[in-house]
Amino acid sequence: MITLENALIKAKVSSKGAELQSLFHKDNHIEYMWNGDPKFWNRHSPVLFPIVGGLKEDYYIHNNNKYRLPRHGFARDMEFVKEKTFGDSCSFILKQNDETLKVFPFEFLLRIKYQLNANSISITYEVENPATEALLFSIGTHPAFNVPLVKGLNFEDYYFHFNEVENSNRWTLKNNLIDEQVYYFKNQNKLQLKPSLFYDDALVFKDLKSTRISICSDKSTHGLHCDFAGFPYMGLWAAKDAPFVCIEPWHGIADSVNHNQELEKKEGIIKLEKGNIWRAKWSISCF
Repeated sequence: MITLENALIKAKVSSKGAELQSLFHKDNHIEYMWNGDPKFWNRHSPVLFPIVGGLKEDYYIHNNNKYRLPRHGFARDMEFVKEKTFGDSCSFILKQNDETLKVFPFEFLLRIKYQLNANSISITYEVENPATEALLFSIGTHPAFNVPLVKGLNFEDYYFHFNEVENSNRWTLKNNLIDEQVYYFKNQNKLQLKPSLFYDDALVFKDLKSTRISICSDKSTHGLHCDFAGFPYMGLWAAKDAPFVCIEPWHGIADSVNHNQELEKKEGIIKLEKGNIWRAKWSISCF
């Protein structure tokens, strides 16, 4: 476990999955990240790579061959190599190996960087293609935040605040696949939290205007901002009746129920040509 620290916050990152597991504000004494209690969900902030979401019938087709991948891919369960560590930053890398090539026939280098800055932590993804053929992939994040954040409040005392007024439909999930879009937001930038909000699985959006979603309460001055400019898809989720919520920026999305399972035609797939590097960045700010 790597510990990063500055004057305001302390973070802990595991080499398994390069996963952020703790984000603690030293002045207000609040732990922002979910503790991974397996009673509800045994993860904290997994990295989703090389796919986001589920595959139709759990497989995809590439060059006329079938390959099976679990939902959200394999990176979250793999041991990353620690690359660099400073007092307030660190980076990890993951490369293909014999096992990954059996299920994902591409060479790749995935680098994940964590950097503290005052009360914020930024997470940068870099994907490099060292091969001669194009690399096809998706990537996303799945951070879970404690709700309530302070003692004496309840889950229902909090809400999501969007930095833009939204008129977006939600895409429903059927057996972990994208199914139908249904009417959801109408000229609103606030979504009140309640356990039943997630009883029908995640809230999935393809066209949010917002680049920031915050967790706030009118009964507390403490909360957080999640900034995700450039990420085209978003999932909001919590396990049933769990004391946490997830804000999930994605570059990629689950297969639709009508997908032909060709990886190159998968919605949201990124095609990275040989020798190129792709980057994306998101951040969490604690207050």
